[in-house]
Amino acid sequence: MAEVMQFGVIGLPMSSKTTLFGALTGAVPDAAGGGTRFTIQRAIVDVPDPRVDVLAAMFKPRKVTRARVAFADIGGLQKGMGEGGLSGELLNAVALNDALLHVVRAFDDPDVPHLEGSVDPARDIAMLDNELLLSDLVIVEKRLEKIRDTLRRPIRPVEREAHEAEQAVLETVHAGLQDAIPARDLDLDEATLLPIRGFQLLTLKPVVIVVNTGDTPPGTGAPLPAYDHRKSAVVGIRGRIEMEIAQLEPDDRALFMAEYGVGETSAARILATCYRLLGLHSFFTVGEDEVRAWTIPIGATALEAAGTIHTDLARGFIRAEVVSYDDLVALGGMNAARQAGKHRMEGRNYVVADGDILHVRFNV
Repeated sequence: MAEVMQFGVIGLPMSSKTTLFGALTGAVPDAAGGGTRFTIQRAIVDVPDPRVDVLAAMFKPRKVTRARVAFADIGGLQKGMGEGGLSGELLNAVALNDALLHVVRAFDDPDVPHLEGSVDPARDIAMLDNELLLSDLVIVEKRLEKIRDTLRRPIRPVEREAHEAEQAVLETVHAGLQDAIPARDLDLDEATLLPIRGFQLLTLKPVVIVVNTGDTPPGTGAPLPAYDHRKSAVVGIRGRIEMEIAQLEPDDRALFMAEYGVGETSAARILATCYRLLGLHSFFTVGEDEVRAWTIPIGATALEAAGTIHTDLARGFIRAEVVSYDDLVALGGMNAARQAGKHRMEGRNYVVADGDILHVRFNV
């Protein structure tokens, strides 16, 4: 898993994706990113997690480090460009993300006419999905042709076995793509997909459909479009208002959110959704020097969490001291947690829970 998760913000021209980028990052976006030419704007931001603030107030560390993620606002995707496969630079910009945030517009704006002549979120979702699917189809067909050529020649048995395994999964994916089924909807587990992970197929990636409802609060106007695919979710936002909120100082932000009835920022909601789709959660390390949030896959062990902190901790792992965030906060501190029996020692195979606070004992 990359140290910083990467999320690509994509959408058709004039979809308001650059507004979402501003809402997620607090940056004042370059309006040119909303056009039809290839552009990328990037930003790295902290992952909102109120638990970090509570722990920082409790331990008063010299340093507070939050989990971080990277966003890329990718311009240039448009109708018809997937048929021959996306161009190399644009394809790489989309493919090198852990998940995609597909922005669709659900509001009228006479100053920004929709390129299709009308606002239709379901149509726009299907349109861009089709371009990604066609791009994957080109990649898969080219690779299958190369594998078939290789298998016609004499090669070592071990190489033949590897190529045949790759061919089998690619043929399954190819059949699905031809039936307009994205690769993430196929019944393929991680072990089966391993031979083709390097191709970074776009339809394998988790997708959050972000519906910008303009100034209308989501849920009060037209219903959000359905999106019945695996590893996907639909989130509604008020893009312009959320972008303005993100650019305010924290104190002003709270007042503005209260005035407009925004209970949680779009960044918090969308990142929580991305974490869920990617199967991620957080644990913490605490102390006078630093309070820090770490991101790991759900199901990771104490040994793997130790390796996330530093390879030396995994190499010399002895045991992990563990207390849950809820127990620590409810009891008021580490000493009280020990006295209440909520502080415990765990071995390398302990499965770390969301919110666990770890201190790794090791010897190298």
